[in-house]
Amino acid sequence: MTPEDSQSGGTERRDGAGDEAASETTTASDHLPREVVDEVERLTRLARDAIDENEAAAYRERRADLLADHDYTARLRGENTGETLVLHPSEWVVDGNVHPDRIEDIDRGVEIPLEGAVDTDDWDAVDEHNMTVAERVAETHGEVHGANARAFATFMSNHYARPVEEATGRMREEFLTEYFPRNAWPDDDQRAVVEESLDLVAETAAAES
Repeated sequence: MTPEDSQSGGTERRDGAGDEAASETTTASDHLPREVVDEVERLTRLARDAIDENEAAAYRERRADLLADHDYTARLRGENTGETLVLHPSEWVVDGNVHPDRIEDIDRGVEIPLEGAVDTDDWDAVDEHNMTVAERVAETHGEVHGANARAFATFMSNHYARPVEEATGRMREEFLTEYFPRNAWPDDDQRAVVEESLDLVAETAAAES
């Protein structure tokens, strides 16, 4: 891993992190396969979410090893304005810094926004909407489903800044396999019905619209 660097270089931008359509079309030219970009993004999000620092370090190490296979490295930029994951060839780094003016083929880099919305007002509106849907699920279908719905609402707000009804299949799978077991602290009752809970979230959001 290289240190964080405030310079963006001329990297390709992939807007709408986690969006299936963007994932289908965006690659780091011919040098970094799309599936590698997707896995690197997934590992980065897992590292950010991990409560245990050893677990987070393990995710970052796996990310570094994966990128090293392609002679790439990663860094995070813009912590205060919405983090962006920047992937670029290791050779771009000189003395710990990236120098865009020394790079001839800038299209070999990729930027992946890790926040769905930087604007605070937009995020607040999305979060309020998602939590309203979650509370409606709890009122209508009981507290077990409600707890799962709140966890999903938090996930969609914090990771993608998108309404729960806009969750893609990939986002739902990420929640079920990664976020829910590690961050929601579910009990056995919640685990048993979590997929049904997500269906109820979608149905409730549709009814609210």
